[in-house]
Amino acid sequence: MQRQQEFRSYSLIILGTFLVSLAFNIFLLPASITAGGVAGISIILNKLNGWSPALVQWGINIPTFIIGYFLLGKDFSIRTFVGTMLLPTFIWLTSDLPFAVEDPLLAAIYGGILSGIGIGLVFRGKGSTGGTTIFGQLIKKYTGLSSGYSQFLIDGCIVIVAMFVFDFERALYGMIAMFIIGKSIDVVQLRSSTSKLVLIVTENEQKITDLIRNEIDRGFTKVWSEGGYSNQKKALLFSVVEQSEAVYLKELIQRSDNNSFVIFLNASDIIGRGFSIPRDFPRN
Repeated sequence: MQRQQEFRSYSLIILGTFLVSLAFNIFLLPASITAGGVAGISIILNKLNGWSPALVQWGINIPTFIIGYFLLGKDFSIRTFVGTMLLPTFIWLTSDLPFAVEDPLLAAIYGGILSGIGIGLVFRGKGSTGGTTIFGQLIKKYTGLSSGYSQFLIDGCIVIVAMFVFDFERALYGMIAMFIIGKSIDVVQLRSSTSKLVLIVTENEQKITDLIRNEIDRGFTKVWSEGGYSNQKKALLFSVVEQSEAVYLKELIQRSDNNSFVIFLNASDIIGRGFSIPRDFPRN
């Protein structure tokens, strides 16, 4: 079991870094889109001095990795080492691809999506691509700032530098790419879906539970609550449903009980009995 988990983790890191390298060479580098990180620094230095992006990333990642190894711990650094070395290697191997996208908007959108998917896979493999990610972790450790905010500060500084090297519009495209990368990472890490979490506060508990059980065939959890203003005892029902089922359930509740208080929330990364199993499996 342990070997399978290790194999899965390293497979995700390898696949993720490969996708990031494709995004870099097909979209970001040809269009001069700087979305932060060591990759952004390598794009700037490539346009200024013609330096190889792979060599620049190796030159930054190796000493950064050594610093992170001693300050952040060995467990963090083992998988980080794999990502740190593989990303510039894949960038070097895919540097002569016969196609490239130079339109900045297309590059920002599709490069951001592909980069985010790749980085998200690396994160799901409990790895890292090194570089400024390590500096972000160091800032978090010694300042108390969140990981996201620490990384945003670093990437923001790199985008500002790119604004002076290229132009203001390219910097704006870089910010678009940063935003898309962040959203794509969230989708991969959380495995976002169209499922909905339904919260229902009702006095007609039996009627609503019959609707959930008989009309859409979903399980639910019931707890008893008390109205903060009325002090009346009410049932609070939780259920996770597909989006189409949520629309149908909303119509049913509106027709059957207009006094119920209903909230629909986006749900993601759902595990366990009662939802992520075949429909004919017995549910609680």
